[in-house]
Amino acid sequence: MQLTILGAGSSAGTPVVGCHCDTCTSQHPRNYRTRCSSMVTLDDGQVLLIDTGPDLRIQALRESMTRVDAVLYTHTHADHLHGIDDLRAFCQRNRQQIPLYAKQDAVDHILAKFGYAIREPSHFWDLPVLSIQSVASPFELFGQQVTPIPIVHGRIMIHGYRIGNMAYLTDVSEIPETSYPLLEGLELLLIDCLRYEAHPTHINVQQSLALIDKIAAKQSVMIHMTHELEYETLSSLLPANVCVGYDGLKLNFS
Repeated sequence: MQLTILGAGSSAGTPVVGCHCDTCTSQHPRNYRTRCSSMVTLDDGQVLLIDTGPDLRIQALRESMTRVDAVLYTHTHADHLHGIDDLRAFCQRNRQQIPLYAKQDAVDHILAKFGYAIREPSHFWDLPVLSIQSVASPFELFGQQVTPIPIVHGRIMIHGYRIGNMAYLTDVSEIPETSYPLLEGLELLLIDCLRYEAHPTHINVQQSLALIDKIAAKQSVMIHMTHELEYETLSSLLPANVCVGYDGLKLNFS
């Protein structure tokens, strides 16, 4: 299986509008970060998205995406949800309904805000054609077990996800002790890393490295980064088994 980082940026993206810092004015392509989401391509070709950020259309064009078979939502903050309408392109192209999976509170939010898109297939494909299902425990999707990982994001509980030996943990402020057994034996970990200074709803570089040590995946990748984190500078601070994620990075796992 393969994971492609569609976006490694935080809610503002990088460059930030109106900012002239070294990262935002950098010509290094790995300092250009769209809003955080990823794509998992299964061995049989099915494509799972983790979140639909507001840059989904640009990301899909960049990666030459032609299908989306399901979406796993971590939570419903705008930078992880508000590209949902761009799923209509894949519904139109493939004439198929796309299933969404999320926590119950996220399901309720999506139904309230984007209820027009939760609909059965018909002759009319000018809107997204989506279904939605609440998940709280491991479930099977296209022959693969998907395990929701409860994590804390500030004052709310959200989902990370484990697929095979890969886990995806964005927007983390704390990992409950009961979630660590779900993270054992990982080949690949993608984990939140907002900035150098502490933040009330996200882990910073120091905290991210501490969690990486505790989880002990073979390879870890930092995601959801602000413009405070310049790619080469941060890379120089990391151990050999940890790297800075960037838009378009492709990672294989079993």
